[in-house]
Amino acid sequence: MEFQAVIDRFEGEWAVLLVGEKEYVVNFPKELLPKGAKEGDHLSGNFRIDQDSTEQARQRVTSLLEKLSKKESD
Repeated sequence: MEFQAVIDRFEGEWAVLLVGEKEYVVNFPKELLPKGAKEGDHLSGNFRIDQDSTEQARQRVTSLLEKLSKKESD
Protein backbone atom coordinates (compact mmCIF):
# COMPACT_ATOMS: atom_id res chain seq x y z
CA MET A 1 0.00 0.00 0.00
CA GLU A 2 1.67 3.21 -1.16
CA PHE A 3 1.10 6.37 0.87
CA GLN A 4 1.96 10.04 0.64
CA ALA A 5 2.52 12.28 3.65
CA VAL A 6 3.72 15.76 4.48
CA ILE A 7 5.61 16.76 7.61
CA ASP A 8 3.29 19.30 9.21
CA ARG A 9 5.39 20.10 12.26
CA PHE A 10 7.65 18.73 14.97
CA GLU A 11 6.59 18.32 18.60
CA GLY A 12 9.53 17.26 20.71
CA GLU A 13 10.78 13.93 19.43
CA TRP A 14 7.73 13.44 17.23
CA ALA A 15 6.95 14.49 13.69
CA VAL A 16 3.30 15.23 13.00
CA LEU A 17 2.51 13.87 9.55
CA LEU A 18 -0.55 14.54 7.42
CA VAL A 19 -1.13 11.32 5.53
CA GLY A 20 -3.10 10.83 2.34
CA GLU A 21 -5.73 12.97 0.69
CA LYS A 22 -7.79 13.03 3.88
CA GLU A 23 -4.72 14.26 5.78
CA TYR A 24 -4.94 11.80 8.65
CA VAL A 25 -2.81 13.07 11.52
CA VAL A 26 -0.10 10.60 12.49
CA ASN A 27 2.57 11.08 15.15
CA PHE A 28 5.78 9.49 13.91
CA PRO A 29 9.14 9.18 15.69
CA LYS A 30 11.41 11.91 14.36
CA GLU A 31 14.43 9.62 14.56
CA LEU A 32 12.91 7.30 11.93
CA LEU A 33 12.55 10.04 9.31
CA PRO A 34 15.16 10.47 6.59
CA LYS A 35 18.15 12.53 7.73
CA GLY A 36 17.56 16.23 7.14
CA ALA A 37 13.76 15.96 6.88
CA LYS A 38 12.05 19.22 7.73
CA GLU A 39 8.61 20.77 8.03
CA GLY A 40 6.85 20.90 4.69
CA ASP A 41 8.79 17.98 3.20
CA HIS A 42 6.70 15.43 1.33
CA LEU A 43 7.27 11.76 2.01
CA SER A 44 6.22 8.64 0.19
CA GLY A 45 6.42 5.04 1.23
CA ASN A 46 4.61 1.78 1.46
CA PHE A 47 3.63 -0.91 3.91
CA ARG A 48 3.69 -4.59 3.20
CA ILE A 49 2.88 -7.62 5.30
CA ASP A 50 5.96 -9.63 6.22
CA GLN A 51 4.48 -13.11 6.04
CA ASP A 52 7.60 -14.87 7.38
CA SER A 53 7.92 -12.64 10.42
CA THR A 54 4.18 -12.89 11.12
CA GLU A 55 4.27 -16.68 10.99
CA GLN A 56 7.35 -16.86 13.25
CA ALA A 57 5.66 -14.62 15.83
CA ARG A 58 2.50 -16.74 15.72
CA GLN A 59 4.54 -19.89 16.26
CA ARG A 60 6.35 -18.33 19.26
CA VAL A 61 3.06 -17.28 20.83
CA THR A 62 1.49 -20.69 20.23
CA SER A 63 4.51 -22.39 21.79
CA LEU A 64 4.39 -20.12 24.85
CA LEU A 65 0.66 -20.70 25.28
CA GLU A 66 1.18 -24.45 25.08
CA LYS A 67 3.91 -24.27 27.75
CA LEU A 68 1.69 -22.18 30.04
CA SER A 69 -1.24 -24.51 29.52
CA LYS A 70 0.95 -27.52 30.32
CA LYS A 71 2.23 -25.88 33.53
CA GLU A 72 -1.32 -25.12 34.68
CA SER A 73 -2.43 -28.71 34.15
CA ASP A 74 0.53 -30.15 36.13
